Amino acid sequence: MKQETRPRLLPAFVILIAALSLAASACQKSKPPAVETPPSEHVAPSPVGTSQIVLHKTFSVKNSATFPFEIPAHAATPHLHGSFESFINQAGVSDDEANIDFLIVNASQYADLAGNHPSEALFSADASHNQTVNLDLPPSMDQPAKYYLIFRNSAAKGPAKIVKADFRVDF
Repeated sequence: MKQETRPRLLPAFVILIAALSLAASACQKSKPPAVETPPSEHVAPSPVGTSQIVLHKTFSVKNSATFPFEIPAHAATPHLHGSFESFINQAGVSDDEANIDFLIVNASQYADLAGNHPSEALFSADASHNQTVNLDLPPSMDQPAKYYLIFRNSAAKGPAKIVKADFRVDF
């Protein structure tokens, strides 16, 4: 009697499918897990050793005048320095009649002042007609920081004052 031999296709087929699946999964590269680095570790150009002019101008102050300036990111030791002098008129009379109030504030202090809320200032000079400023500002870390120079006429009613100001910041 002749014994039938059937090919064993099913087990061979299963082995073939398993081998193809294994080969396909081996070809796919898994992505490494995402690692977040803190913003303070991002590398960016440092402004150290540079400076910028903040204000070099002569202007009139009837009520107030505001001059914003920005410290760039990664400024470790920003230092603001400069001076102003105020006058009653162009003739150059600089005495107590020419007094103005002067403030240096950061962005949140400025928002408080603009909203008529009491606020402190980083620097202030009340009723002055001649002032020299040397002020170390906080480090700006990984974000730029905004500041404001504010000149206000001390006299509630009176003539506009002429102010000659020269300020710069070193990093």
